[in-house]
Amino acid sequence: MKTYYKGYSEATQSKYNGPSETPSWVDFRELIPSIILEGGVDWIFGVHAVQSVLKSAPERVEELVLQSGRQDDRLKKIQRLAELHGVTVQLASLKNISAKVTGRHQGVIARCAEGPTHDEHFLYALAKKSAQKGFFLMLDGVTDPHNLGACLRSAACAGVDAVIVPKDNSVGLTPTVQKVASGAAEVIPLVVVTNLSRTLVNLQELGVWVVGMAGDASASLYDLDVRGASLLVMGSEDTGLRDLTKKHCDFLAKIPMTGDVESLNVSVAAGVAMFEVARQRAL
Repeated sequence: MKTYYKGYSEATQSKYNGPSETPSWVDFRELIPSIILEGGVDWIFGVHAVQSVLKSAPERVEELVLQSGRQDDRLKKIQRLAELHGVTVQLASLKNISAKVTGRHQGVIARCAEGPTHDEHFLYALAKKSAQKGFFLMLDGVTDPHNLGACLRSAACAGVDAVIVPKDNSVGLTPTVQKVASGAAEVIPLVVVTNLSRTLVNLQELGVWVVGMAGDASASLYDLDVRGASLLVMGSEDTGLRDLTKKHCDFLAKIPMTGDVESLNVSVAAGVAMFEVARQRAL
């Protein structure tokens, strides 16, 4: 589209005296926009995806096509949204729509202009403005587009201020991921940074406490106080957090597991962790 308590970590021991003083489930599959890249044109398709863009950023919609002959309420709602925002609706046959995309389009597709991404300067200004209420998610090497899309959607629902991804070794660089994230990107900023470690240090200097989520950590996330300005770091799908990233975390924490399976999918783990922060902040 033209979108870590058995003890402190090394970073905390060297910089701080102790922990921060103030430191329902969603079916993500229904929330992640579907995308296809065809001949240089990206099409968002599916009722949830298109409706999300029409609600949050209708000015990005360059072309909206609905299946002719459909009279169901969901497509009628999309048509009303389009009319409300002055977006022209085109009608096309099922065959013609299916020829443009591969996937379950549900009779609606939209070609959209590229959504915005942000840099470190935006992030630091946001951290200063958020002060002790800042809440951030960092993804260290997440390369699956659906995982990133689910993380963005969960982050938006949990009240995260921004999602941070690296410029390199991340699916965040690809046009497809930006489109998968497009619905949530209108609600929550996607920040692309050059150096994750440097970004963590700069945010720590601004009073943000960094919690790295790691399956081998001794501390449970549920035993940490994350009510203050906090940043959760999630590692890659296969290898988890890199050692260098761990060294820059104030705490390392895990989600306690009681079953036979040793780990969660990164997007599910991120959702659990973010909603634990949201739960504590609601107390």
